[in-house]
Amino acid sequence: MTIVPKIDRFRSLLIGGASLAVFVVAWQAVTMMMNSPFLPTPVQVFQAFLKISTIGDIDGYTLWWHIGVSLYRVLLGFAVAIITAVPLGLLMGVKPLVKNFASPITEIVRFIPPIAWIPLSIILLTGINRYIFLLWIGIFFPILLDTIAGVKRTSETLVNMAKSFGADNNAIIKKIIFPSALPEIMNGLRVGLGVGWMCIVAAEMMGGEPVGLGRLILKYANLLQIDVVVLGMVVIGLIGLAMNYMLLSGERRLFKWRVEIKA
Repeated sequence: MTIVPKIDRFRSLLIGGASLAVFVVAWQAVTMMMNSPFLPTPVQVFQAFLKISTIGDIDGYTLWWHIGVSLYRVLLGFAVAIITAVPLGLLMGVKPLVKNFASPITEIVRFIPPIAWIPLSIILLTGINRYIFLLWIGIFFPILLDTIAGVKRTSETLVNMAKSFGADNNAIIKKIIFPSALPEIMNGLRVGLGVGWMCIVAAEMMGGEPVGLGRLILKYANLLQIDVVVLGMVVIGLIGLAMNYMLLSGERRLFKWRVEIKA
């Protein structure tokens, strides 16, 4: 019974590897046709990777240090968003009064792009607090909306059955509503983490600290060393892919009955 999924997974990896190889070949062909000093080849980007990962950038920070700092900022903001969005989403989903009170505020704020908050955060906040705030703004709303949607999809039959057996509201939320909403919450975590990863790059470009993947890209964009710029872009994409895959793997393990969960 487990052979077919393993074969499908191997086939997916094989197809994915082939598509990456085609992309690299196409990239090389485009650079040869354009013959522009501002469009680096895959080999030049790899050479930039070796240099930045071993020697460091113009300020002495290695690529691994940039990656570690960006990940640290993202994970902190991600944790704060989870702690605030999930309880509020459960409360708004269960209590119509809370939803009616909070919706006007959340609906207005969620349509403001996280990038629009950067100037205000630079003026009012410093250090890690600035990044946590910007990441919270980006990650909070996908988690909140999916949590509310998950609560709304909870079976009323199960809730009524629990009430008939004398369960109080806290027990119903913990034992029925939250587990039922968890698949939707996980989906919100994936979407929110993707948004947060984009927010941190923009925030690091605008912030004053010399370290972070966004700052690395900006440094070398100012120097017109596009090979390092492209390297930063590739690293950002690969890390985003890895984080998305990790969450998908967690979903598959937690919710094996959800056949629509695919990498």
